[in-house]
Amino acid sequence: MIHAQRPKPMQLISEIARSVGIREDELSAYGPHKAKVSLALLDRMVGKPYGRLICVSGINPTKQGEGKTCTSIGLTQGLGQIKKKAILCLREPSLAPFLGNKGGATGSGMAQVLPQEDINLHFTGDIHAVELATNLLAAAIDNHRHHGNKLKIDEHQVFWRRSLDICDRQLREVIVGAAKESHEEKYKTPFEITPASEVMAILSLSTSLADLKQRLGDILIGLNTDGQPVHARELKVAGAMTALLKDALQPNLVQTTEGQACFVHTGPFANVSHGNNSLTATMMGLKLGQYVVTESGFGTDLGMQKLFDVVLPNAPEIKPSVVVLVVTVKALKSHSKDLSFELGFKNLDKHIANIRNYGVEPVVCLNRFPQDTESEILILKDYLQSHKVPHAVSTVVRDGGKGAIELAEVVVEAASRKTTEFKRFIDSASTPEEKIRLTAQKMYGAKDIVLSDKAKKDLELVHRLGLDHYPVNIAKNPFSLSDNPEDKGAPTDWKLPVRGVRICAGARYLVILTGKLLLMPGMPEFPLYEKIDVTDDGHMTIAD
Repeated sequence: MIHAQRPKPMQLISEIARSVGIREDELSAYGPHKAKVSLALLDRMVGKPYGRLICVSGINPTKQGEGKTCTSIGLTQGLGQIKKKAILCLREPSLAPFLGNKGGATGSGMAQVLPQEDINLHFTGDIHAVELATNLLAAAIDNHRHHGNKLKIDEHQVFWRRSLDICDRQLREVIVGAAKESHEEKYKTPFEITPASEVMAILSLSTSLADLKQRLGDILIGLNTDGQPVHARELKVAGAMTALLKDALQPNLVQTTEGQACFVHTGPFANVSHGNNSLTATMMGLKLGQYVVTESGFGTDLGMQKLFDVVLPNAPEIKPSVVVLVVTVKALKSHSKDLSFELGFKNLDKHIANIRNYGVEPVVCLNRFPQDTESEILILKDYLQSHKVPHAVSTVVRDGGKGAIELAEVVVEAASRKTTEFKRFIDSASTPEEKIRLTAQKMYGAKDIVLSDKAKKDLELVHRLGLDHYPVNIAKNPFSLSDNPEDKGAPTDWKLPVRGVRICAGARYLVILTGKLLLMPGMPEFPLYEKIDVTDDGHMTIAD
């Protein structure tokens, strides 16, 4: 069963809202246990100072994950155990990995967000709305071309992609216009997984309906036959896209197994997008709580770096207080061919250095699994102690918030230090090439970057359109610091291959495509959907 043992029944979502200061008129319930929260809350609390932001990240993970979501949930519960008002912010799970090979993204055991089945499936329909808005724009482009093409859109220079929240490798590149009724030339167009779409990124970064509409209108859909940019606003479709997304812009409120408030909102992936929950949810949490715990996807080289360099520049008043770095014995072993910790420690050291690049000190969370031995945990603790890195062992899957009390205490102490001075090491005035190179060198340990001919051509277009000031959002393999998932530890003598650059003018950043990363993954040989069923009384089950 997908249900885990719960310490007590779920509370009504109205009670959860009331406990953190959300008014009844700011809540739109979707049944008894989930709700949307109006952006009017931010207007009401405009003068209230922000709480402290805690970012949860990790070292390069194994494909099974290291428990960052469980740690984020458990840490929030642990903060509750020591009487701190903490609010959790998580990304919304995508159906693609849930039905494919990874399973849900709502925690496990005694560290979950609830209602688990709803969140992992359709939830409040946000991802569906993103998918619809994305595909509406694609349809509007082709409809405009069909009816005379007054904007002179060049079908060979259409950048916009369709999206689907199911892993379907056959849609990575398709040919449209094959119907007999089509009056236009056939052309190739790709699909991408919905969390990788620019509309998802725009929804994540928008802080008002006006901001959302502006960003949707700014989307660069392609070039015309004169080589000039064409934007979504010129197709008069931004208003309809906003209408589809207006409810999705409001953060979703749910609860942890111990009754803390949790915002689960927007679902961009960290390997192909920015990998963090919505800015509006984070802002709400920081207004309502003393502490906000937020999870950044994959490791410090991806989700954390993008939180700091891509997301937070949209709200410059928000600065992180501490980064919790999740480490597991199995991940350390996965980096070491001889099953020692040597290369694993090199990977750990690099991620600690990555955090310190931003002037923030890390707290290492040793997420303990049942198979971990006492000697392995002791080796890891001794290593961190010798390097004077604050750390704590977590057992939240088994023990809930009580398994994170030590971690919560260490985090509170670290967050209260006045020595933290958040800073960015990339100057927005640098060229995109310089930003890519500096990120690759400082965060990945690369020797240099190698631009393909297409990437060089793409950067020329970026410069011609006057978009050099955009931050870079590097799409990279998450399982190694390099672009090669088989590279272990902290490789240094390598160069990052850049194969292309996508302009996301609505999200206001550049997506840098590297290595062989796919924007539309495929399903494994034995996908998880084979194990999913529903009982006669309507409960979803997942077979062992």
